Amino acid sequence: LYFIELIGYCNSTPSNKMSTKPQPIVAANWKCNGSVASITDLLTVFNDAKINHDVQCVVAPTFVHIGLVQNLLKNPKFAVSAQNCIAKSGAFTGEVSLPVLKDLGLNWVILGHSERRQYYGETNDVVAAKVQASIAAGFTVIACVGETLKEREDGRTAAVVLTQLGTIAQKLRPADWEKVVIAYEPVWAIGTGKVASTEQAQEVHHILRQWIQNNVDTVVAQKVRILYGGSVTASNCNSLYQCPDINGFLVGGASLKPEFVKIIESSKGL
Repeated sequence: LYFIELIGYCNSTPSNKMSTKPQPIVAANWKCNGSVASITDLLTVFNDAKINHDVQCVVAPTFVHIGLVQNLLKNPKFAVSAQNCIAKSGAFTGEVSLPVLKDLGLNWVILGHSERRQYYGETNDVVAAKVQASIAAGFTVIACVGETLKEREDGRTAAVVLTQLGTIAQKLRPADWEKVVIAYEPVWAIGTGKVASTEQAQEVHHILRQWIQNNVDTVVAQKVRILYGGSVTASNCNSLYQCPDINGFLVGGASLKPEFVKIIESSKGL
């Protein structure tokens, strides 16, 4: 088992800015939003976007809109993702399994979002098992971690996010990390209009990367993409992306608007 070492992380200084960041990822989590009309209009904007730098863009619609998005989204910079899954097909009313998603041609899935943890009782162990199954099925996973406001006020941010990360890491082989993207989303900033300061965001991203370096592998730590999520907008994304350990964004509300293209552009960096 991985040993989660917390001592010193809360006061750690930001890592030296890498001369070259890994390829950024900017992902749109539409949650339970969208209509045929609004999606059609928005995808016209995405299709017309001139995205010339090296970036992976991802769109995660509701399950019922996946086919619509696949049919309309033609910009080659974009991949389509699911927002959740279960491992196996069978008598699981209301669920969508990895084999079903694979049959639809999907290769991306978001797992462990705080809303899944809070409203649907997904524990760290449940999330880790889903991550393991998804990678085994050939998916790239955006695995979410993050603390509540009370946990932050109690000084438990590092303990919470590293426990979440460590539980996932226990299920992974070294080679699996090529299919793992981490998204740090402070729960208190999701959909609230509050956003972590650049210093707060960088501190937690550094904590996560340092833990991976110490407990998994130095090369994995350098290559893994760690995204920030939590009220990301076109007005704050540029300063956030300049943080050395932020490699893109998982965007909620703003991804339902044309401004999402501006957030993608911010991943050009300086």
